[in-house]
Amino acid sequence: MNDPTHLAHGLAGDNTVPDWPMLTTDEVDTLLHGYPQLGSSVRIDWHSPRPLSAACLVETAGGVVFVKRHHHSVRSVATLSEEHRFIAHLRANGMPIPRVLSDAQGHTAVAIGDWIYEVHQRATGIDLYREAISWSPLPNREHALRAGHMLAALHDAAEGYRAPQRDTHILVARSELVTSPDPIATLQAQLPARPGLADYLRDRDWPTDLTQLLTPWHAAAQPRLAQQPRLWTHGDWHVSNLCWSGDSADARITAVLDFGLAAANFALFDLATAIERNAIAWLALDTGDAAVHPDIARALIEGYRQQRRLDAANIHLLADLLPLVHVDFALSEVEYFQAITHSRANADVAYDTFLIGHAAWFGTPPGQRLLQAIRDCA
Repeated sequence: MNDPTHLAHGLAGDNTVPDWPMLTTDEVDTLLHGYPQLGSSVRIDWHSPRPLSAACLVETAGGVVFVKRHHHSVRSVATLSEEHRFIAHLRANGMPIPRVLSDAQGHTAVAIGDWIYEVHQRATGIDLYREAISWSPLPNREHALRAGHMLAALHDAAEGYRAPQRDTHILVARSELVTSPDPIATLQAQLPARPGLADYLRDRDWPTDLTQLLTPWHAAAQPRLAQQPRLWTHGDWHVSNLCWSGDSADARITAVLDFGLAAANFALFDLATAIERNAIAWLALDTGDAAVHPDIARALIEGYRQQRRLDAANIHLLADLLPLVHVDFALSEVEYFQAITHSRANADVAYDTFLIGHAAWFGTPPGQRLLQAIRDCA
């Protein structure tokens, strides 16, 4: 049973009963028996409002840790371990990421019943934006500047990481469709291995929808996207996944969190995602130009190129990519809601509002002005 007093972020920016039951003290105690270095757990201090898994901060004799739980239909031990290996590579190259703890058998992903667990060190610093919804814009230009710089540092640290692509499409930010010369054929080829998505798309004229979505943007951008150097990316670069040294404008980033969407893509994919997540008030598009934050987009780009080169051609490609960057992930959300939580209503929101609606918005005057603001950075 879900606790009605614990609410998660909903798709409409509201608070709603979460899909997954909150973690309990008994459950956490059972898990942490496998981590003798932590001693006994004392209490759960905080439950995360994020909707796609269950997580909490736990006080133990060995310090506070972050415990996250996934249903086995979303993450297996193998697919969760893919994230942990990427984190280990980034940490070895100097990125400030909390360490994933190993249990007594040396495992960082632990299966108990229907659930897969991970335990992390508590992040250093202040989780300043932890209540912010992922589609809410960043209000602080200086923080955007630092977020862009840290993203570039992460990309530098990711260079040389050669792991295969993620072994799942579910709730992972991939880019196979937007980089494919024929996205319709590529998705058609994926569907036998993605029965939940196939089940949903059976009731939609998805080839027509996808063609209309892609037509204004894809043909011009795809050849250049396909030539981008392969790089593992974070996939969800929103400020709620960063910790800070304080709440002032000059605060620095002290920790990078949540690699659940990480996958093998290319660097501009992550920067476009960062702009999409932080510079557009997707839940307030009816406010017109007020929903657009070009100063935040420009600050992310400025901070990024203080650390890592972005030439004029890449800036123009970034603008061309932005209306497409969400496509693969939007379909993964459709698959998640249709096949795993069995919410047709949420699957419809992911398809109509996220997949189709976000791309269409970039054809509106406010969307066009944001793209031009990015091009002007060249």
